[in-house]
Amino acid sequence: MVDHDDIIYPGTIPFALAHLACLAALWTGVTAGALAICIGLYLIRMFGVTAGYHRYFSHRTFRTGRVGQFLLAFLAQSSAQQGVLWWASKHRHHHRHSDTELDVHSPRQHGFWYSHVGWIFTRRHNDTDLDAVADLAKYPELRWLDRHQYLPAAVLAAAAWLVAGWPGLVVGFFWSTVLLYHGTFMINSLAHVHGTQRYITGDDSRNNWWLAVVTLGEGWHNNHHAYQRATRQGFRWWEYDPTYYVLKALSWTGLVWELGEPPADLVRNERPVGRAVVEKVARQLAASFHTDDLAARFRTARGQLEAALAQHPLPAIPTLAELKARAEAMYARSPSMDEIVARARELLVQATGMKGGAPRPA
Repeated sequence: MVDHDDIIYPGTIPFALAHLACLAALWTGVTAGALAICIGLYLIRMFGVTAGYHRYFSHRTFRTGRVGQFLLAFLAQSSAQQGVLWWASKHRHHHRHSDTELDVHSPRQHGFWYSHVGWIFTRRHNDTDLDAVADLAKYPELRWLDRHQYLPAAVLAAAAWLVAGWPGLVVGFFWSTVLLYHGTFMINSLAHVHGTQRYITGDDSRNNWWLAVVTLGEGWHNNHHAYQRATRQGFRWWEYDPTYYVLKALSWTGLVWELGEPPADLVRNERPVGRAVVEKVARQLAASFHTDDLAARFRTARGQLEAALAQHPLPAIPTLAELKARAEAMYARSPSMDEIVARARELLVQATGMKGGAPRPA
């Protein structure tokens, strides 16, 4: 297991305080109104994360106007999961290097808890790669919002307090925020560990129905990795995807448009995968055979074979020079003699099953 001593970072302090704030319910009490606010804020802000941070800003799977874009970003950042440019840049990096050594949150490479939450609090992941989100960074209002990453969450916390007092703040805001943290983070961790794989994607992404329930459709993670440009992540009719249902309804009003759909042949798993995935999966398949052990066994077998051949050498295919000497003795001179000799040697190789004097592998 990798030693993650780099997690010591000031950013862990507000994260820990948000969890501790949930315990204040022992003093404020838990009211029905505060619980209703908690549930409502979880669902609304989870939609902001899934539709905003993920399907719009990270993957641009649908279009909206500039005002709609800003409102989506504001709603997403009310989840207190850092700025929209930071979130999108890290997620795009994840897809470019999914479950490789360069992936920022791969359970395979870094362990479950680091992929779940630890990676967020390392210095090397604190910066935003603006080159990766140049299409978003050109908007000054998004850059402003990204710089004031916790402003939307602070506004929402104040509103919860004004509406329902201290229970509204503690139960309504902080409980829903912490639940939202871990609901989102489970896609980085559990969705690469537990579930099924319908498509070859070259990584560990999984489809998990109960994660789809918790995250409003994000649990169909293997589907998503198979075709990232689809707004719909539940590719089959029975795959529950409330985020897509809401976006589809919004498209009828004209607030969003050009929702991406997965190609029919891909949904049926009839589309060949790309060359990069073929190469990645082929290397994984080859590595599964313990190549070091195979190489050692081949070296041993080769030594034994060479020793046996030294005592009982195999007959060799005649060389080109030998064939040409015989041909010149048998036939008249011809400018095609070299071609005839080369072809004759090919036929001898085919007829004897020999190549360079050694038996061909079966």
